[in-house]
Amino acid sequence: MKPMTDWIKKRQSLRTDAEAMLSRLSPEAESAPPANVILHELLVHKVELEMQIEELRRAHDAMEEARDRYLDLYDFAPVGYITLNRDCLISEVNLTGAALLGTGRTKLVQSRFAKFVSAPERDLWHRLFLNLMEQSETGKRTLVLEMARADASTFYGYLECQRRAATDGAPTLRLALFDISKIKQAEADMLNAATGFEGLKA
Repeated sequence: MKPMTDWIKKRQSLRTDAEAMLSRLSPEAESAPPANVILHELLVHKVELEMQIEELRRAHDAMEEARDRYLDLYDFAPVGYITLNRDCLISEVNLTGAALLGTGRTKLVQSRFAKFVSAPERDLWHRLFLNLMEQSETGKRTLVLEMARADASTFYGYLECQRRAATDGAPTLRLALFDISKIKQAEADMLNAATGFEGLKA
């Protein structure tokens, strides 16, 4: 009920402001002809509507500014953001995600995400996807997969996956994708160095 109460208070405030603006034109209710009283009411209503339109215009401008800020944050984030529908098709992807997968964003929309998972990892990916989409809980799951770009080059991707329920009943899966190839390479180098050191000791 609070939004309705707020709207009523806002409407009363606008009415008061409109009447204040036209106070010098206000007829004496007892002595004024009915036509003048009606005309005054119409003027007050007109001013009130104009003030409401101005309020709506300011709210609309603020929403557009907030939307633009969100789009900038989404598109230029250092993380790839990808949304999959229940058929495992990409429905949304930011610029970083498109760059990680090595193709244009328009080409990615409605394409199958699994084709960007390297062949040996696809069964693991499919099992995780089906498991997440069948669950009603929305906890995060993480995994590391070898990913394949459009040009067939590969990288190690760290994925954070979270199922989101939609108002129309069709759940989506949101992914945050990080390229951790350098971390994996550093781990391999350290392992090789440790193995070499052990070999020298032997």
